[in-house]
Amino acid sequence: MTENVVHLHKPTDPPTDDATPTVLTVVPDAPPAAPVPLWVRSGRAVKSAVTHETTKTTARAVARHGLYTFNGGRIVARRTWDGKTGARYERMIRTAEAAGNLEAAEEWEERLQRFRAARHHRRMDLLHSPVEAAKGIAVGTGVSIGVLVALGVVMAINNHDVTDVITPLRATIDFIALLIRIVQVVWGPALTIGPFLALLALWTVGSKQQAAPQWALPANVRNGEGEPITPSIVVKALRDLGVPALRNAIKEMGDAGASMLGPIRIAGCGVEVDVTLPSGVATNEVQAKRRKLAENLTRHEHEVFITIPEAARTVRLWIADSGALDEPIGPSPLVTDETMTANYKTGKAPWGQDLRGDVAAISLYQRHLLVTGLSNQGKTAALRALALWLALDRNVQFWIADLKGIGDWAVFEGIAKLLIEGPSDDHCIQATEMVEDAVEEMNRRIEAQRRDPSIVFPPLIVLVDEAQKAFMCPAKGEDKRPYGGSKATSRYFMAVREIHNQGRAVDVLMWQGTQDPTDQNLPKLVREGAHTRASLVVGTESQAEMALGAKAVNAGAAPHLLRQGLDKGTLVVASDGIAIPAGQASITVRTHFIDDEPAAEIAARAKALRDGVATLRAVDRGEERDALADVAAVLGDAPRLRTNEVLKRLHALDPSTYGDQWTNDRLKSLLEEHGEEPKKSHGVMVVHRDHVLRALANRDAEGSASAAE
Repeated sequence: MTENVVHLHKPTDPPTDDATPTVLTVVPDAPPAAPVPLWVRSGRAVKSAVTHETTKTTARAVARHGLYTFNGGRIVARRTWDGKTGARYERMIRTAEAAGNLEAAEEWEERLQRFRAARHHRRMDLLHSPVEAAKGIAVGTGVSIGVLVALGVVMAINNHDVTDVITPLRATIDFIALLIRIVQVVWGPALTIGPFLALLALWTVGSKQQAAPQWALPANVRNGEGEPITPSIVVKALRDLGVPALRNAIKEMGDAGASMLGPIRIAGCGVEVDVTLPSGVATNEVQAKRRKLAENLTRHEHEVFITIPEAARTVRLWIADSGALDEPIGPSPLVTDETMTANYKTGKAPWGQDLRGDVAAISLYQRHLLVTGLSNQGKTAALRALALWLALDRNVQFWIADLKGIGDWAVFEGIAKLLIEGPSDDHCIQATEMVEDAVEEMNRRIEAQRRDPSIVFPPLIVLVDEAQKAFMCPAKGEDKRPYGGSKATSRYFMAVREIHNQGRAVDVLMWQGTQDPTDQNLPKLVREGAHTRASLVVGTESQAEMALGAKAVNAGAAPHLLRQGLDKGTLVVASDGIAIPAGQASITVRTHFIDDEPAAEIAARAKALRDGVATLRAVDRGEERDALADVAAVLGDAPRLRTNEVLKRLHALDPSTYGDQWTNDRLKSLLEEHGEEPKKSHGVMVVHRDHVLRALANRDAEGSASAAE
């Protein structure tokens, strides 16, 4: 009998014969892991407990509150020392000397001398005060006893009882004994509680001053609010800016750079300070390091603004409170104040707030306007807010072309005399023809003013939103002239240029809103013709120069550094119509956002101020005008209008048809032709809506009868 041998070891040579018996290899179990020593397990547990977030938070809290109390004691001690000595005055003298302000140093030295003289006088008085106090106490006690005895005599005479003479004196003694007993009862607990109350007072002082290291402060303070801006922090941020000449100059200054700084002033939701740079350091070197400077000041880049005032070698830093610029600024006064009115000539539109938190109001009087920026950043909302305010002046006329065509300007139905809405080439053509009509109106006004210099015209705002579409329109007219483009053959370009050149004199103003500016969709001559230029966030510095001009950008205007999507509605404005701090070329404005529903309510108030405006969507230039129907259209819902007002509206409707040849006599002849005529009301010639409608009915009836025959 053959036995199968089971080998318990792995053979060195592999078997070659198929009949070789199967070999099973038995692998022994791994030896059990050595037990972790107790000291290792204990160390791991201690490390886990020490590094746990709860432990860290608790340690921070203990350290913070302990340091609040300790540093609160230091603050109180320093305040006491300053009050009792001349340390405060000496500190101010050193600061003034470091800043080179010898006049201020002399003033503080004089105050120090007066303080020392007054203190010496008080100390000399203390030498005589014990004797004088003892005399005062003795005299006071004697007088008091005499008064009490006299009162007792009066009581004794009144009550016929001689014992009442000492009654007031006995009552006073009993009251003093009661006070002594109260003090004896309260004294023990007061001695026990007093130290705790003193520590609580010191903790309160320290907590209000945040008198603890940064690492010990709460997370919301440590990460959210940033460090308070002090002179030493500003100098340190400038020193670490990476500008060698600036760093070396600060090291060589005897006052460690303090003389560079002006006063740190509270300015809205931040602070402002002027920095006079040392010789050899250019202002643009600091401007180019905006991000690093902001991070050195524990701020984000968008929370630090650098501008160049008029003073030589000076930069003005505006440093926001951390997170303050992300807070909303509140609703527009147009929404909250239903009694607000507008005045084109003397008023200012409440556009928003500047970085200081002050109202940013802008004058629109005889100023062409350009608002640009990237798409979906608030350009239309900023433009519409100004137009809504100006609509509250009933004398202002609007011709509007919205080349986006999604209803943003639909609220001006019944306010604007012409409203074009749509993004197609046909709408761009209509917008071009609208601007060309405005040129004709401008020329008519100029000619009329030449004949009569005293004549005053109602303001006409010619507004084109998404104007880049008009510049980029490829369509050509019958004369082969392109509607778009940036050359002298472009109809839109040349019409805008003509209004920029002469429109201001007769109150024909061009407002344009464009996006993503380039030389192709916003030619240089057009953008430089605007008196008020405002830019939302743009992509590059070159686009910022297109929007605002090289002068404003070189002086610190930086719309290209705004945050896309986060700084919606924030504009950098260059205009003489808005208050700009002295020495600056621009101002940053956070505009109010007016939503569609409140915009409709404001528009309703504007319509109520007007006598009804028939808004035209487009004018077919090839069709002969129906004068009687146009008279009915311009009357709108008004029951009657003065004939001169009807003539003005007809001219605004189609200047080429209803020009200077249309007079009161011609209007009268038109109505008489159909059986009606203007009549006087309170001595003024007016046209009645009912009469015009009746004339239309008469004409239609005559036409029907003629057709029947």
